[in-house]
Amino acid sequence: MPYSGDHLARRDRLGLCRLLEDLGPDAPTLCRGWSTRDLAGHLVARDRRPDSIPGLVVPALAGWSERVRSGELRRPYDELVAALGAGPPRWSPLRRPAADRAGNTHEYFVHYEDVRRARPGWEPRPLGAGDEADLWRVLGWFAPRAFRTVPVGLVLRRPDGMSRPVRRRRRSDATPPVTISGPPGELLLYAFGRQDHARVELDGDRRAVAQLESAPLSW
Repeated sequence: MPYSGDHLARRDRLGLCRLLEDLGPDAPTLCRGWSTRDLAGHLVARDRRPDSIPGLVVPALAGWSERVRSGELRRPYDELVAALGAGPPRWSPLRRPAADRAGNTHEYFVHYEDVRRARPGWEPRPLGAGDEADLWRVLGWFAPRAFRTVPVGLVLRRPDGMSRPVRRRRRSDATPPVTISGPPGELLLYAFGRQDHARVELDGDRRAVAQLESAPLSW
């Protein structure tokens, strides 16, 4: 099956590859300590070595994931980028457009922005309604985990007024929930720990907002 489809995950993968080619292997990213080469190695390992994926979320397995990624980094940079642009391998379910949208929309949007927003003068990309819908959908899957350590009530709100509660306030807490407002992509970046580069607004009790800002986000 060819890797095809006009969906955000595929377009962001290809856009990221073009940017990686332009910038070369040593450009900075928003991933702490990672250059563009490091990020490319991570994404190729994620595509082609599913045994490395559990270590991305389970600390006890992180060493194996890093070992796999380090193996990919021994490849020439142009080969890494070409492998990334080719899409998931033919045996991968993620090669199917529906699975690619479900499993890769968040990954490639966030990492594309990790490279874009590590450069001066960046601005958010304009996205179509379908792309915003894909981001809002995956945000609903990931936000409860991302914000699970936040000790206050929390609501995510889009510019069109649609909102999604993420954390319910405790019954004993009279403080209204904090609202994080912004386009779905910006909310997703905030949830994935890119708070300093996400164009969002925080509304709520000052102390509750401070608790949100100081809470470690979880993956």
